[in-house]
This record gives sequence, C-alpha cells and structure tokens, in this order.
Amino acid sequence: MKTGIFGALLALILAALLALYSAAYIVYPTQQAIVLQFGEVKRPIVEPGLYFKIPFIQNVVMIDKRILDLDTPPQEVIASDQKRLVVDAFARYRISNPVLFYQAVNRGNLIEANSRLSTFLSSALRAVLADASFVAVVRDKRPELMAEILRQVGIRAGGIGIQVVDVRIKRADLPEANSQAIYQRMETERQREATEIRAQGEEAARRIRAQADRDVTVIIAEANRESEQIRGDGDGERNAIFAQAFSQDPDFFAFYRSMLAYEKGLQSSDTRMVLSPDSSFFEYFNNPAGGPVPGGTAPARQPPASGEGAAGSGQ
Repeated sequence: MKTGIFGALLALILAALLALYSAAYIVYPTQQAIVLQFGEVKRPIVEPGLYFKIPFIQNVVMIDKRILDLDTPPQEVIASDQKRLVVDAFARYRISNPVLFYQAVNRGNLIEANSRLSTFLSSALRAVLADASFVAVVRDKRPELMAEILRQVGIRAGGIGIQVVDVRIKRADLPEANSQAIYQRMETERQREATEIRAQGEEAARRIRAQADRDVTVIIAEANRESEQIRGDGDGERNAIFAQAFSQDPDFFAFYRSMLAYEKGLQSSDTRMVLSPDSSFFEYFNNPAGGPVPGGTAPARQPPASGEGAAGSGQ
C-alpha cells in the first residue's frame, strides 16, 4: 500500500516538474517573443527574462531583436540625364513590431522578410535616382538622395513591422561597357596631349640647337678674330725685337740665324741637300768669321723681313 502511494507521489512530482519545464521559457536580450494560443497571438514579449506559458496549449515564437543587414544585388538605374548607373546598396533594419511582423510576413519568416524588404529598397532606388542626374548621384547630392530612399523604404517597411535604420549606396558607377568606352576616350585624349607635348618639346629642342649652333659659330669666329689679332700683335712685336737685335750687332745676328738654319737643315735623319758650293749657305763652313765663299759674293746684311721668325734659314 505504501509502495503504491510512494509511486503515485513520485509520478505526480515528475509530472509537475515536466509541466513546469514545459511552461517556463527564457527570452534573451537579443530576442523578443510572441505567445501563441491555438495559432492566435496572445501577447508580445519585448523585454528579456524568465516567463511562463500554459503547457501544451500555448507556444512561443522567438524573433530576432538585433539590427539586421540586407545586402541587395547590384542593379541598373537610369538617371534623369538618361545615363545608366549600376547601383549597389544595402540596408540595416530591426523588427520593431513583432506581432505585425509575424502576421504580415508568413509567421515571421526572415527569408521572406528580406525578400520583401529588398523589393521595397529596389523600388525606392529606382524612383529616387530616376529624378536625379548622374553627377548628383555620384557626387553632389548623394546624402540627400540616400535620406529620401530611407524615408520611402521606411514607410513601406513599417507596414510589415520593420523599422529601417539606415540605407547606404555602396557603389554607383557606369556599366562596364560605358566605363570601357570612357576609359578608351580618356586614353585617346591623353595620347593626343602627349603627342602635342612631344611636338612642342621637339620644336623647343630644335630652337635651342639652332641657337646653340649660332652661338658656337659666333664664339668661334670671335675667337679666331681675337687669335689672329693676338698673333699679328705677336708677329709685330717679334719683328720689332729682331730689328732691334739686328741693329745692335748685324754680324752676330747673321751668325746666330745661320746656326739656327744649320740646326734645322742638317738633321740626323739622312738629310740630303743639293746646293752650289759657292752658296751663301756655306758662308761659315769655309770661314768661321763669315765672309764671302771663294768664287762667290758676300751677301748683304739686311734686317729680317716682316713675319720671318728666328728659326728661319734667312740664307
């Protein structure tokens, strides 16, 4: 009897524990919950904590409370100036009304929610960017355009219990074909500019070379003129010195010039001369004191001619 009572009491305790376990649930800070009773929404729970439900009658659906990301695929948009743009955008959102979200989006299916929100975002992008120019989208009014897109998406997303936190355009650029055409046009323009700059450089180089050649010719001519003038002045000074020396001692000067003529004329490299024996060249061979060669005539003592050097023969 006591064994039966103990077994029944144990079974009762186990059933109570099972019922308590089935009735308790925890809502974490990153979650919000909806309590359902026979498929109908009884109440939402948005604060974290430990809660209880009626076992086997009520059930709980957990919905994410965090800020979620939506990344849409790139799409082509035609701007107001009829230029095609490839726009890549993303959105950040949170589920602000879990009950409305659960009822509007197929029992809170997050995949379906992303699909519908992506449709809202694409529609707003096309509507807003169609009224803006290419320059406004790319540079001038990009923040204002994103604010307008956020406003339009937020209005439509609010109908399914979603609050759109932010919308951003990651990239707004021309299609690949247009980009290639622009690149080729820019490349052609740069090549034209480079060719023009090279032609200007060649022209400047030719002008500099011509100026340099003219300057070289002028410098050489002036140097030759100056050298000729200096050479003439030197020859004149030399002749004056020779004339002065001749006037002081004509005999010594004649002897000195004859010795220089012998040194220049009688080299050691097989020198051969064909001269008459009574030539004045042999004046100091037959008579060390100088004088006429036997059978010849004595040369007249004359000062050196203009331009004749000290190393000349003079005989």
